[in-house]
Amino acid sequence: MQFETLAVSVDQHVATVKLNRPEKANAMNWQMWQDIRSAMQWADRTPDVRVVILEGEGKHFTSGIDLTMMMGLQAQIKDDCDGRSREKLRALVLELQDTLTSIERCRKPVLAAIHNGCVGGGVDLISCTDMRYCSADAYFTIKEIDIGMVADVGTLQRLPKLIGNQGIVREMAFTGRKVLADEAQRIGLVNQVFETREALQAGVREIAVLIAAKSPLSIRGTKEMLNYSRDHSVADGLNYIATWNAAMLMSSDLTTAMMASMSKQTPQFKD
Repeated sequence: MQFETLAVSVDQHVATVKLNRPEKANAMNWQMWQDIRSAMQWADRTPDVRVVILEGEGKHFTSGIDLTMMMGLQAQIKDDCDGRSREKLRALVLELQDTLTSIERCRKPVLAAIHNGCVGGGVDLISCTDMRYCSADAYFTIKEIDIGMVADVGTLQRLPKLIGNQGIVREMAFTGRKVLADEAQRIGLVNQVFETREALQAGVREIAVLIAAKSPLSIRGTKEMLNYSRDHSVADGLNYIATWNAAMLMSSDLTTAMMASMSKQTPQFKD
């Protein structure tokens, strides 16, 4: 797959999706928003891809939404009718939200490898991923408050469920302060901190390859169940998994895994 703002490669069933506007600190312009959604749709429907790593090229992971794009919104939603202009703005926000939600919709696990700055829209972006890892130089900031707006594409909805501490989330959102790598791990925003960017890339890839060796059908089902259960009651989640496994449990992956376990062999699964 070729993208204007992303670099994408696949190796050992792992797709690396790299934000690729290093000269702009990977600022998320309109094209990048479209490319991210297209890349996630591609990863979802490509059998050879079992896991996705999301990372950034250059000095920063991302500086967030491109301010040039923000400044151009007025012209994009212009209309003689004030109501229609506001309707266009709402549709635009919903489209940007949908881009990030495409990461959750992707049936394959998405692992974020974050170095240096993860600013504004970058926090919205990583909040959609399944796991987050960072290098020791990483920092996170909900920067929208400093440009006079309310974060509107997912941070305020997803971050409280990731961190589980309303006070910390509100402090971040109200102040826009930087959360450094060690604090990010302490509050549960990231799974692990690596000393260097190189160690981060190697460590995240090792985890991705480990996941890619598991039953793809089971991994996809596990992501579906975790996302569903996050947003529903325990009773609803139990009911859904019973229905899911009634349909999916008796698979060739189950047979392959059981036979490999009994023979002490490494299972080889279909994509």
